[in-house]
Amino acid sequence: MANPSTDGGFAVVEMFTSQGCNSCPPAEELLSEIERDARDRGQNVFTLGFHVDYWDDLGWPDQFADAAYTARQEAYARAFGTRGLYTPQMVVNGTVEFVGSDRRRTAAAIMSAMASTATTPLALSIANLGNDRVMVDYRTEQPPERAVLQVAVVERDLTSEIARGENAGRTLRQDNVVRAFRSVGLDAERGQVELATPPGLDPGSASVVGYVQENGERAIVGATAIDLSTA
Repeated sequence: MANPSTDGGFAVVEMFTSQGCNSCPPAEELLSEIERDARDRGQNVFTLGFHVDYWDDLGWPDQFADAAYTARQEAYARAFGTRGLYTPQMVVNGTVEFVGSDRRRTAAAIMSAMASTATTPLALSIANLGNDRVMVDYRTEQPPERAVLQVAVVERDLTSEIARGENAGRTLRQDNVVRAFRSVGLDAERGQVELATPPGLDPGSASVVGYVQENGERAIVGATAIDLSTA
């Protein structure tokens, strides 16, 4: 089943976070609010929680962390010309970054993004869903030169008991945690992407988010999502 192509205003909200960071839970709660509101209102706002791994040696190894997500944040730092990495960091449509718990900046950035129009419509469909992988078909139109298709599997309603580190003793509930991620060059308007999914992924609480991005870390020009439950 294919989703409708998104060609109006949209916002891709990427959060770089860690379970080992005590300033991250408020930002993650905000990300959950954004995700719930978008679903309730049928808005094209797509949230992704990228758990970075550079907090892992400070008392609590984040089960969702991946060095690839840290590398993605590093690529943004180079693109924005910022010094160093920090959490929680929010990036909206690849063009603006700020502290992820800043509700005012978040609201303004999403409102600004929604006022623009996607220049590269994108549609996704689930070609195959197995125990350890998902095959995604994509269709787009006239992607910009050197465009990259970013595809993520995100999972909602994840609960973790944190035993050590800055959040020791807390139970963290997190939504739209990135569980799988791939970047592929868009050399054709149609194609297929395979993602390896982790054990225990609940398809009923998971979605595939896809977005077209200039050079892989610049402006996002088209985005959409599809629930795995439709497969």
